[in-house]
Amino acid sequence: MTRAFHILILGVVGAAIVHIAILLLLPVLSGRDAWARLATQGDLRQPVRLESPVEGSPVPLADPFFLGGGCRFDLHQHGVLHVTAGAGAPFWSVSVYDRRGYNLYSFNDRTAAGGRLDLAIATSAQLTELRRELPEALARSIFVEVDNPQGIVVVRAFRPDPTFETVVEKFLGSIACEAV
Repeated sequence: MTRAFHILILGVVGAAIVHIAILLLLPVLSGRDAWARLATQGDLRQPVRLESPVEGSPVPLADPFFLGGGCRFDLHQHGVLHVTAGAGAPFWSVSVYDRRGYNLYSFNDRTAAGGRLDLAIATSAQLTELRRELPEALARSIFVEVDNPQGIVVVRAFRPDPTFETVVEKFLGSIACEAV
């Protein structure tokens, strides 16, 4: 009886380990991750619109009161990424994700100077170079250091009701992802 109980416990623990391993490896092995879906919508550094739960959106947003935009980047291929956008949205937030979708950094309009999005993403070596001679374009930027040179930037803007549609659309249309 105890032998059967031990075998049963071993089977349950083994199944749990396999289940957890599959869940953790799924983003790595998936061909339809956020990176791949954004790649079908635009090139590196090209802003792509993200819609609240809409079928066919490359990266659907969970909250219908938010609209968004995102762009993929490769710091080794194009250098430091400078992400900017105008002001005007009632609230916005930005998140930087690595190639596999892990959130590396997030902030919102309350953190940014003047409520304007001005973000520079670079590797450690690129930041060292920037500190030697900082370009004027990056003087007011928030700097994010990343280990993985490939990633995704997602900007979300709050649209409290339909009357804010044009303001939010203008803000999202002003998003630029450029190499420095």
